[in-house]
Amino acid sequence: MLPTPTKFTLVAGAAEGGTPLNAFDRALLAAGCGNVNLVRVSSILPPNAVYVEEIPLHPGALVPVAYGALTSTTPGELITAAVGVGIPKEGFGVIMEYSGRLSGPEAEKIMHQMLSEAFAVRGLPLTRYMVRAVSHKVVHTGAVFAGVVLWY
Repeated sequence: MLPTPTKFTLVAGAAEGGTPLNAFDRALLAAGCGNVNLVRVSSILPPNAVYVEEIPLHPGALVPVAYGALTSTTPGELITAAVGVGIPKEGFGVIMEYSGRLSGPEAEKIMHQMLSEAFAVRGLPLTRYMVRAVSHKVVHTGAVFAGVVLWY
């Protein structure tokens, strides 16, 4: 069994690249998590996890992250990725991810709606929430990435 993370942070980055994968790699670098191995997790924030501004990640580390991402090769297209964390007064929280072809403020609004619904179906009061979004207007090949990095 893996240990339960005790810290979390929200990250986001956008970039252009020569290929969709290179654009995604550069977006990860822009978000500060490009030199680690991301382990995609679903959407529960552990109880008592503490928000920190930055988590020092060691190259090659296996890092749990819930994320939204999108790449595009359509010049002029606006792409956005967003993540949100809903936090109750006590107990576990909920993480939501989103990506689409819309503006950052639109994605943030959707994120709030998603978190509100997630808490409502669980019968939990949503005390506060945090959202991080990033948008990018594609030049040739662009990518956006937003994640909630969990750590120990």
